[in-house]
This record gives sequence, C-alpha cells and structure tokens, in this order.
Amino acid sequence: MGRGRVELKRIENKISRQVTFSKRRSGLLKKAHEISVLCDAEVGLIVFSTKGKLFEYSTDSSMENILDRYERYSYAEQRMTTNDSEQQQNWTCQYPKLVSRIELLQRNTRNFLGDDLEPLGLRELQSLEQQLDTGLKRIRTRKNQLMHESISELQKKERALQVQNNILAKQLEQQKLVLNSASTSMPPQPLVSPLPLPNLTIGSIARATEAAKNSENRGQALPCSTSLVPPWMLRHPNNKD
Repeated sequence: MGRGRVELKRIENKISRQVTFSKRRSGLLKKAHEISVLCDAEVGLIVFSTKGKLFEYSTDSSMENILDRYERYSYAEQRMTTNDSEQQQNWTCQYPKLVSRIELLQRNTRNFLGDDLEPLGLRELQSLEQQLDTGLKRIRTRKNQLMHESISELQKKERALQVQNNILAKQLEQQKLVLNSASTSMPPQPLVSPLPLPNLTIGSIARATEAAKNSENRGQALPCSTSLVPPWMLRHPNNKD
C-alpha cells in the first residue's frame, strides 16, 4: 500500500519537528539547486529555523546581488502602482474641468458665428467685436501677403518668358539674314529661248485661208502645216462679219 498523505499542521513533538525540519530543508535546497540548473534561473533561498539559525542558498551570483535586484524590482512595481493610482486620481479631478472648458469653447464658437448672443452683455459684445476685428485684420494681412507673393511669382515668369521671346526673335532674325545672303549669292539663271513663231506674211495667210475653204468643201481636215495659225488669222481679208 502506498504511503498516506500527511496532514499539514504543526508537529507538537519537538524531536520529530526538528527531524522533519532537517529533512525538508535538505529537500528544499536540493529543489532550488535543480531549478537553477535546469531552467537557468537565479534563485535565492533564505530559511530561519525556530532557534533563529540561518540557512540560505543562492546561485552563482551572490545573495546580495539577488536581494538588490529584488529591492529594485519591488520599488519599481510599487512606484508604478502608486503612479497609476495618482494618475487615476488626477484624471478624476481633471474631468470636470475639461468638460467645462469644452462647453466654454463651444459657446465661444457659436458666438463667433453670430449665434446665442442674447445672454451676452454690452461689455461681452464689445469684447467679441474686438476679437472679430483683430481676427479679420490678421486674415486680410495674410491674404495680402499671399497675393503679393503670387504677383511676384507671375512677374518672374513674365520676365523669363520675355527673355525667351527675345532670344527666339534674335534667332529668327539671324535665319532671315542667312536666307537673304544665300539668295543674293546664287548665280542668275539663263533665260529660256522662246519657240519659233510661225510665218505670218500676207501670202501665207491667204494660202491658208484658201486651203481651209477647200478642206471644208471636201470635208477634209486642215493640213498639219497650218495648225499653228490662229483661227482669226485664217479669215479672208475681204470677208467682213
């Protein structure tokens, strides 16, 4: 049969209590060493007996380093908890102030838009008017500044375009001069000789007229030799229309 579970309560027998303490202490130190080796953890163990005797175990680092680290961690955690509680209290105190400030800003915004003016007195209305005048002056000053900057930028662009236009005009003038010089330097082209004119003597005209009449009577075409004579020259001199 297996061993029964031991009831956890103070051992009344002094000798048995001392024996149990010695055994459990050895087992506890052994477990501390095992967890430090297996898990690469820093372990610090402190045990005081009923007589006030100290038993301790620490890993490779000394017990003082472990205790310092424990104190720093405990202080940081305590400080963080305190800061959280203080911050929560601050938020609780600041919330009503923030709500009232938001309401004031919303009311001022409505007043600037010309709404909810009935509750305001004469001094409040005068103060509101002064604030609007000051804001309007600042707006106009900023608007004028932007307009001057825009005009200056446009003037710079205009000057740049004028310079570019002058350069293009000079280049065009130079091209015209080059073309004129090239046209004057070319040699004159020889004139084309005209075609020889047909013989327009009176005898030839008369012969051509008689040949035309004979061809009309016979139904034949004019000879090729008279094809170059205009029709008005083929009329007989005695024939008047």
